[in-house]
Amino acid sequence: MRGVFARSRPASPAFGAAAAGGRLRVLPDLFRRKGLSCGSAAVFLLSMVIMSLSLVTPAPAQSQTTRIIKVTSPHGIEAWLVQDTTLPLVAMEFAFLGGASQDPAGTPGVASLTASLLDEGAGDLDAEAFHRTLADKAIELHFDANRDEVRGSVRTLSENREAAFDMLRLAVTHPRFDTEAVERIRTAQLAALRRRSTEPNNIASERWFALAFPNHPYGRPVDGTLASVPTITSENLATFAANTLARSNLRVAVVGDITPEQLGLELDRVFGALPETAKLTPVADVTPKGLGTVDVIPLDVSQSVVMIGTDGLERRDPDFMSAYVLNHILGGSAFSSRLFKEVREARGLAYSVYSYQVALEHAGLWFAGTATKNERTAESIKIIADEFRQILDKGPTQAELDEAKAYLKGSYALRFDTSSKVAGQLLQIQIDRLGIDYIDRRNDLIEAVTLADLNRVAQRLAGAKSTLTVVVGKPTGLSGG
Repeated sequence: MRGVFARSRPASPAFGAAAAGGRLRVLPDLFRRKGLSCGSAAVFLLSMVIMSLSLVTPAPAQSQTTRIIKVTSPHGIEAWLVQDTTLPLVAMEFAFLGGASQDPAGTPGVASLTASLLDEGAGDLDAEAFHRTLADKAIELHFDANRDEVRGSVRTLSENREAAFDMLRLAVTHPRFDTEAVERIRTAQLAALRRRSTEPNNIASERWFALAFPNHPYGRPVDGTLASVPTITSENLATFAANTLARSNLRVAVVGDITPEQLGLELDRVFGALPETAKLTPVADVTPKGLGTVDVIPLDVSQSVVMIGTDGLERRDPDFMSAYVLNHILGGSAFSSRLFKEVREARGLAYSVYSYQVALEHAGLWFAGTATKNERTAESIKIIADEFRQILDKGPTQAELDEAKAYLKGSYALRFDTSSKVAGQLLQIQIDRLGIDYIDRRNDLIEAVTLADLNRVAQRLAGAKSTLTVVVGKPTGLSGG
């Protein structure tokens, strides 16, 4: 799931870390979960450095691009670097293209379990020794998987950079997949699946993707199922890692206290031993099925969760930015969107209502969602559908366009207020193939959008009037199946 254009809001059923297969780890929590001590003074120091960095007044987003350097290692591995010596900190974000979409058809969850185990021992270090080394050096290292990528990140103090990159090297080139670690992480993953099996948002998201993408990798749950996860073997994990972790599908972004020359050498040291070419199974471009239907999943809760999805534009589509602005007007703004005004302010149907785009590698999607009283679910769905049709039939007003432009341009700099955020943005821009100058161009692209552009893209998206709706709860006056 693509994050460059995500608006700032609580995670939605299809957009959050759980749906993407991600695990947002905070270092002390990670160590406690793994039964390790986290009393190192170095860990405290790194936490203070990160906190200090988050308080630094962010520079305008456009100032970042003039500092982006494309680094090519002696052996041809590329990375984007923003060198910053303000604090003694280095942050790296990287991705291997080909995530859960590479899971065997009958065994979803392999990518997710593999990612969870990459930091559970590597080389001659078992899981306990591996994490002890990370803790002693105040190194944050984690991996996760989504539908399209296996992602990783490392953060370290400059003085521990060599050790941090050495631990990363071991994790990606010599993972162990020891029986003890596999069973422990498998047990944790199964527990998480059981917990999420009663969460309405997660239920809605998994059902929506299963109905929209039958017989396609996007229809499989990223973290697997209670039936599939127990069948995953160490051989499955090792095969996935060998096929997917390669230099040809690697993207890297680095921010912090490191020179281009130093980074070039580290890239070869960390990733140089990986296979040259990934062995990926081709994934077909796809559009959602089941549009025009409503699926109701009974659950004894006081509020029904509603997830409405339809066809959208892929990120590479030249009209994507216009669609992005159109969506902001419909439901992308927490307080000024049409959905907010009609569903919450005018009728008091729900506390939160929103719409958003999701640009996967092989599909473009457009979602709306809310949670409302069971007896008002049908009414809420009708209002949301009416607003979809209204904006597609008549388009927005000039005042709405001006307001959307002002917000979208002004809020962009907030995505660059920490080194990790900058690295994450640079990584996503690489994955989306937007160009190294995208940050400079982005606000100009927003400003260039006209009412004529919005009306044109609305005509292209006319099919979005037909949606696949999943409801989890006990809605009255609503049926589906």
